[in-house]
Amino acid sequence: MRRMAHARRDLSDDGGLAPEIGWSEPGSFGWGVFHERHPRLVRQLREDLPLGAGQAEALDALVAETLGGVVAPMGADAVEWEGWGQGRFGRPWREASFLWAESCFYRRLLEAVGYFGTGAWRGVDPFGPAKEAELQGSVVDEELAALDGLGDADVDEAQRRDALLAASLWGNRADLGFLMTAGGAGASGDSAGHGLVADDRAQLWAHLERRRGGLVIVVADNAGRELLPDLVLVDHLLRGGLAAQVVLHVKPQPYYVSDATTDDVVAALRRLRGAGTEAAAQVGRRLWECAAEGLLVVRAHPFACAPSAYTGMPEDLAAEFAGAALTVLKGDLNYRRLVQDRHWPATLPFAEATAYFPGPVASLRTLKSEVVVGLEPGTVRRMDAAGAPWRTAGTHALVQFRS
Repeated sequence: MRRMAHARRDLSDDGGLAPEIGWSEPGSFGWGVFHERHPRLVRQLREDLPLGAGQAEALDALVAETLGGVVAPMGADAVEWEGWGQGRFGRPWREASFLWAESCFYRRLLEAVGYFGTGAWRGVDPFGPAKEAELQGSVVDEELAALDGLGDADVDEAQRRDALLAASLWGNRADLGFLMTAGGAGASGDSAGHGLVADDRAQLWAHLERRRGGLVIVVADNAGRELLPDLVLVDHLLRGGLAAQVVLHVKPQPYYVSDATTDDVVAALRRLRGAGTEAAAQVGRRLWECAAEGLLVVRAHPFACAPSAYTGMPEDLAAEFAGAALTVLKGDLNYRRLVQDRHWPATLPFAEATAYFPGPVASLRTLKSEVVVGLEPGTVRRMDAAGAPWRTAGTHALVQFRS
């Protein structure tokens, strides 16, 4: 116990930390997000939505403000941001960390389109058309049809569960905001573990077997093509008895383009139930029933949209995580928040970086930003020597676990 307290003090207090990852240095990944991805996103919203002149002007002003201005105050409705602001309002955007600035941008984007207002656009997800188009696409039909093959007699349990885990892991590449600027992700990665820079699958499954029948929390990332395999994995955990209950955490409001909300969960379950393939339809029907029986619970905590690491999570959320047999954090943003989005050495042990987290934790993440920990020195040397942007291109992934 003394050792864990020491690790928490080293990695979550103000002193002795690696620097936060910024975004204002030309050529950095964060610089590209603000100078290229965000302007492109605004143009895409204009194509997808019948925005009025005032909304378009507000979006353009937001982009200009981020690139050369100071952080303007939030609207009166942004109560949580009074604490999350951390003294950054009124200071140049370029001084804020990448994690904080990117989160603030998306909150302000919602204000610009009227999501929090009193008019007709109140509560309208500006990313809804893109999410719906992806969810109803033919690619999803093909992916759902693949579930039929997992029921074959010659597919053993280990193969089946690893295939479902891999689908959930690599489904993270279906991030609409990422694909807008990356032109699609690479083809590496499959159930055999190709493309994995860290692979704790065996430890993860062994832990779930030891804690069989407990509470499993899944903190979702993206909607659509990522959320569907997440739900299929949840069905597997419940159906096989590895979890007695699954709590699925989603965002309380739209966030990073394709982040999952409760509406997206409902849409995904309907897509499963109405699938043309029987295996997918059965998953949808079972999960619908699990929701009615309280075995699948959807939760949307305000901290899901906080611009900070999980080291600052409120007590009620920490208590919930502490009571789970396992918390699974999906995706790149959750990983950044888990390890604090700092310039850690890539070889910093995952267990050390996450020692503060209250309970067993696992990360399923496709790499689409700079931070990474828990890698073997040889892996880092090999990946760096290849000369490709392996940390940000979405071509590699990891499964990391700490008991």
